[in-house]
Amino acid sequence: MFDVVIIGAGPAGASAALFTAKAGKKTVLIDHDKSMTKRAWVENHYGVMEITGPELVEIGQKQAQKFGAELVNEEVVDVTKTETGFQVQSSSQTFETKHVVLATGAVAGLAEKIGVNLKDGTEPRIKAVADVDSTGRTNIDGVWAAGTVAGVSVHTIITAGDGAKVSINIVSELNGERYVDHDVLKS
Repeated sequence: MFDVVIIGAGPAGASAALFTAKAGKKTVLIDHDKSMTKRAWVENHYGVMEITGPELVEIGQKQAQKFGAELVNEEVVDVTKTETGFQVQSSSQTFETKHVVLATGAVAGLAEKIGVNLKDGTEPRIKAVADVDSTGRTNIDGVWAAGTVAGVSVHTIITAGDGAKVSINIVSELNGERYVDHDVLKS
């Protein structure tokens, strides 16, 4: 059983996976490789002079894997509630988990299919987004949303930060106390 299954490995999903995996939580990141960031040229991301979207996505995924997150390249087709959490069904595998993070970018179809409440999107060309609270929780206990699908700006620096925020809240819940991840320089 995984602690967290993250659906979508763009900036929001990979950032969420980086934090949950680094906190020692068993994490799988499932992605179908169709992120809108894969078509981006990025010159407005703090700490990066310029980078292609595909490079940014690859680095984020590698960072998450460095800390132990598993990366699965498949499409998620369904999420169902179980007695102990959730079953996440991809094209060829089933994953058991306690928490699900939807980081599906501009696409809210899976969220709608599994019963997450939606609301109108505010970004151009984003019709609907998951209705989340300030922590990233949806109306389904244990299902969270981060990034564009949660209604935040489509800019990669914002979606990555939102993924980090949601994962910190999940780790805090799993640990039973507020979790902070802040490394310091080694002397």
